[in-house]
Amino acid sequence: MESVGVGLIGTGYMGKCHALAWNAVNPVFGDCPDIRLVHLAEVSEDLAAAKARELGFEKSTAAWRAVVEDPQVDVVSITTPNAFHAEMAIAALEGGKHVWCEKPMAPAVADAVRMRDAAVKSGRAAVLGYNYIQNPVMRHIGALLEAGEIGAVHHVRFEMDEDFMADPKAHFFWKSEAASGYGALDDFAVHPLSLIHTLLGPVSSVMADMAKPYDRRPLSDGGHRPVETFDVASVLLRLESGAAGTLCVSRSAWGRKGRVAMQIFGSEGAILFDQERMNEFQLYRNQGHSANQGFSTILASPDHPPYDRFLPAPGHGLGFNDQKVIECRQLLSAMSGDPAHVIDFEEGLAIERTIHAMARSFEEGRWADVPR
Repeated sequence: MESVGVGLIGTGYMGKCHALAWNAVNPVFGDCPDIRLVHLAEVSEDLAAAKARELGFEKSTAAWRAVVEDPQVDVVSITTPNAFHAEMAIAALEGGKHVWCEKPMAPAVADAVRMRDAAVKSGRAAVLGYNYIQNPVMRHIGALLEAGEIGAVHHVRFEMDEDFMADPKAHFFWKSEAASGYGALDDFAVHPLSLIHTLLGPVSSVMADMAKPYDRRPLSDGGHRPVETFDVASVLLRLESGAAGTLCVSRSAWGRKGRVAMQIFGSEGAILFDQERMNEFQLYRNQGHSANQGFSTILASPDHPPYDRFLPAPGHGLGFNDQKVIECRQLLSAMSGDPAHVIDFEEGLAIERTIHAMARSFEEGRWADVPR
């Protein structure tokens, strides 16, 4: 590819992340096609025009279909609320576009299946926004696990916590609507599940519980509305590898800002990581006399590619948006038909099926198998 025309639907938090990544990918990696920011869609003409000027897009529209039908657009970034992902992604794929869609795929597993099928039929790259797997530290952890540095993994613990819904006085908004999904499960748990799938393999069965810290939330114009989603979930896991595990997620955890924590225990050691300290991890190897054993803290450095594309010195640290730039580079590889470190719609569907198995387990009050 000599050039790539980009379309963007949605310019909120993740829409801006996508735009920043498209602007930065060539300066950072230096081996990409020319990137043209062609067409941007928002909910109104005025907002779309303002965001196009701000983010550097050539055209703007209030009609998202104009983006997917634009012949100058080769790839569409979809960063809208979850309920719109399926319709937009399928339309883009059917129009011959590559797709970069934020997670989760869709609130209904049937829609996620349709998205996967559309991707297969189109032959285009269809990648989901699971940027935590792109962290150079996380890639190094994967290499350590593959090399057997901590032996056979037998137990894992994963957590994801933030506090943006911890305040009971916070207003009701779309993430509390049933149309957005189950709540913390598909809004949050998909991220640690992306790490589990990438590092440890698929989940075979689950036992889940969900909770609502607050049953009702105030409306901005007065009154209250019942909360329709669950802000907390706790899950027991069995992995296909035979390892056991737990997954706990909360959107109402005061003090937690961006925590994606994992503990991986093997027969010869352990690995610990927390996204709030994303440029380091702890490694324990069962070697030598017990008096000398302990965790080593390993800082991200140019020896952990592609950290070296951003910084020449260890310990200086990458950020959330840098992971998105790495993901963008991997998307470009997928679009060229080259090997890519991504979660595509096929693997994304496996994550969605795991989430729905968790919800089914909660509803039925028993262990549930994850469909293959």
